Amino acid sequence: MTPSTALLTDRYELTMLQAALADGTAHRRCIFEVFTRRLPHGRRYGVLAGTGRVLEALADFRFGEAELAWLEHERVVDGPTLAWLASYRFTGDIVGYAEGEAFFPLSPVMVVEGTFAEAVLLETLVLSILNYDSAVASAASRMTSAAVDRPVLEMGARRAHEDAAVAAARAAIIGGFVGTSNLEAGRYGLPTIGTAAHAFTLLHDDEVSAFASQVAQAGVGTTLLVDTYDVKKGVQHALEIAGPGLGAVRLDSGDLAVQAQEVRAQLDAAGAHATKIVVTSDLDEYAIAALAVAPVDSYGVGTSLVTGSGAPTCGMVYKLVSRERADGTMQPVAKVSQSKASVGGLKAAARRLGPDGRATEEVLVTGPEPTVRAWRERRWTEPDEALRPLHVPLVTAGVADERWIGAAGVATAAARHHASREELPRGARRLSSDEAALPTVTLPLVRLRPAGRPAGGGADAGRHAPPPAVATRGCVWPAP
Repeated sequence: MTPSTALLTDRYELTMLQAALADGTAHRRCIFEVFTRRLPHGRRYGVLAGTGRVLEALADFRFGEAELAWLEHERVVDGPTLAWLASYRFTGDIVGYAEGEAFFPLSPVMVVEGTFAEAVLLETLVLSILNYDSAVASAASRMTSAAVDRPVLEMGARRAHEDAAVAAARAAIIGGFVGTSNLEAGRYGLPTIGTAAHAFTLLHDDEVSAFASQVAQAGVGTTLLVDTYDVKKGVQHALEIAGPGLGAVRLDSGDLAVQAQEVRAQLDAAGAHATKIVVTSDLDEYAIAALAVAPVDSYGVGTSLVTGSGAPTCGMVYKLVSRERADGTMQPVAKVSQSKASVGGLKAAARRLGPDGRATEEVLVTGPEPTVRAWRERRWTEPDEALRPLHVPLVTAGVADERWIGAAGVATAAARHHASREELPRGARRLSSDEAALPTVTLPLVRLRPAGRPAGGGADAGRHAPPPAVATRGCVWPAP
């Protein structure tokens, strides 16, 4: 039986629920947005990851007998609230950026619509997943960008909580990594990698016998770890056992740039021109960039990756932006606290592209539509070719879109990230500190002529014409 995710939440979400059930506001329609007010210091873009995991966790967000009994014993909520929780199911709609998409300050990366009671309970679950996974994917993207065309491998399981290690491996693949050492992560369909550690060499009476044992089991295409004792002798022993067809050698200590040069020369002199050099040892994006001119073929990264390389969270928040009035109409709401203000109202999101196909700004579109589904069902003529819509359906009437879940979802997210990163402005991938690569602007939906309405003349012409001052900035929101 799959464990429930319902208690992966904060107490105040349940106490708010109890009060709202008691005063009759719990069933008001509400819209929450997930966004970050700012990127981590110096970062130019973020990478959304964890969307598929949110959908998987949502399916298991159920209050069973064990969860209800514990809540009752701890007197977290009262009897009527426990009775309501017993039949909890999220029946609302969720849209968001496709997993793997680049994001910027105020980007509404996930939009949750449902009753207050249904939606408020998801805050901590959503944020705990998206904040961590996106931090790892953002770090991974910087590392793979620094590596250019050289493969980067994830090896961070020993530096993270056991469950976080799996999430980190998944996020790393989305950020461009090509394999993981973690076998549980492999069940997501991720390629798994790994051969031997120093302990295997130390187990044997000498390095030669250790290498001979490994090659006998794995073949000459394996990777031999050559720095347990002396690197030069290690390479010599590796070639004696495997010959010039040896797959690769791994360096895990010392001055990697210098050692890589020396090892490449030694391999080439022995005719092992195809033998690759893999480097590990506490690498991050800066170390990878510093090795750009070294004869390195691939990188293994652990600690820096699973900790977000100095930015372990993205600072995402889950804020109410629209709620149902007592008369049934929707009203934009916003927080105005100093340094923590939000922008009220439901927003669609698009990315404006320049003539060269590169992004120039993040566009948040406000309009008359009161619900997420209404945005998705709107169809417009004269689409603005320079705007690429960013929101995709994730959950409709409580049913998750299977495209974003499991191994297929990871592959889709990795492809989306590759395309999204290629779309960023030149310079966005530099590692030096700077502002966000794209500005975020909020604009009204100004082209209000629905499909099929005459383009000019008639009584409706003036009503649907965009105001001259914003005509060139108008957004058309096509149906998905």
